[in-house]
Amino acid sequence: MDWSYALTPFLAWLVAGVLKFGINSLRHGKLAFGLIGYGGLPSNHSAIVSSMAMLIALRDGIQHPAFGVALTLAFIVILDAASLRRQVGKQAQAINRLAQQDETHIPLRERMGHSRLEIAAGIAVGIGAAAAVHSLGVG
Repeated sequence: MDWSYALTPFLAWLVAGVLKFGINSLRHGKLAFGLIGYGGLPSNHSAIVSSMAMLIALRDGIQHPAFGVALTLAFIVILDAASLRRQVGKQAQAINRLAQQDETHIPLRERMGHSRLEIAAGIAVGIGAAAAVHSLGVG
């Protein structure tokens, strides 16, 4: 069995998560355990899906049907991260502002989507993870 197809997205997720934790910790001057989750630089979702598309391109070629499926999934996930989840975050901000006087209101998470830079960084991490796994001959 070729484990590279399981290892690559996991590696992309791990690298993106560690980078995001480090960047958030530096930005806030403390360990950023409370900032783990949706949003931030780099995008974990973009890293995961782009790593699989890139690994398939490297291993099987872009003419392989699996590459088309992986690329389609990557577009859906990236568009969702850039638009839908970003809009959900804006809605959460508005709801939190409206509910400030309500003492029972538990604030909603406002950081949900990704900027283009965060997505691009996630794609770069995914491509790097796939290239590393491919060049090491893992499989």
